[in-house]
Amino acid sequence: MFRSEYADVPPVDLPIHDAVLGGAAAFGSTPALIDGTDGTTLTYEQVDRFHRRVAAALAETGVRKGDVLALHSPNTVAFPLAFYAATRAGASVTTVHPLATAEEFAKQLKDSAARWIVTVSPLLSTARRAAELAGGVEEILVCDSAPGHRSLVDMLSSTAPEPSVAIDPAEDVAALPYSSGTTGTPKGVMLTHRQIATNLAQLEPSMPSAPGDRVLAVLPFFHIYGLTALMNAPLRLGATVVVLPRFDLEQFLAAIQNHRITSLYVAPPIVLALAKHPLVADYDLSSLKYIVSAAAPLDARLAAACSQRLGLPPVGQAYGMTELSPGTHVVP
Repeated sequence: MFRSEYADVPPVDLPIHDAVLGGAAAFGSTPALIDGTDGTTLTYEQVDRFHRRVAAALAETGVRKGDVLALHSPNTVAFPLAFYAATRAGASVTTVHPLATAEEFAKQLKDSAARWIVTVSPLLSTARRAAELAGGVEEILVCDSAPGHRSLVDMLSSTAPEPSVAIDPAEDVAALPYSSGTTGTPKGVMLTHRQIATNLAQLEPSMPSAPGDRVLAVLPFFHIYGLTALMNAPLRLGATVVVLPRFDLEQFLAAIQNHRITSLYVAPPIVLALAKHPLVADYDLSSLKYIVSAAAPLDARLAAACSQRLGLPPVGQAYGMTELSPGTHVVP
């Protein structure tokens, strides 16, 4: 019988917001989230305080345990606030591809029975149309600002009491990402608080982070890989997450250089760029300590070329599935 070299991990019976942000007070003024495009920075103290205020405002609005909130946004520093605020209010979060059409979005709204939407102003027309097509949506909120819609910024001034919701981590659904696997239409994957929190503990030995580490979040938070490796895992351990809304090679390389990024969680096309693209030579990437690739198979020769060019340990390969919360393997 094969047995892992790592110790057994007991189930983590905590709501995901507490499992991730339970150490926020200790990390205090450490930067938690930095917008890689404009430098907007939120400390751990602010993330903890802000998500609690938004949770209070959501509860005052009528969000209750068992509700589903659709989070429809590219990567922003507000995305984690919306996610943890919703779960603290008792809702499950269904994450939506920001490039989904109104029709695709409406199908997800109907299938998940989402009653609330949080989006960003550039995507508002799609969200409005999706809500019309699906029906049953109580309110569309925005992370930034838009006429006629309440924003998360407005909610920070809420004086409502913080919600006290009895969450059963083993049974209550925290996240409802949609995955089509290799075939068929996307299907909602019901991930409980315990599943996500325990998987974070399982992954910690092979995906370490600590205060002082800086992780570059360019893969999307709406996908389970980004949600885990680029949001939940580093914020749980006090690292700083530098957020980019999309992949642009020059912006990506500049962020590594300017923010002294220490770890990358990427997909094979980005490994290819790091190994082969001439632009890489124009940037100082010496702060990097390791790279992990996932989401698709990585050619061994390409991985070796990337490691050799950047002077790094072998590029790690991770494997997982949305249904597994998601990580199961990281090698070497």
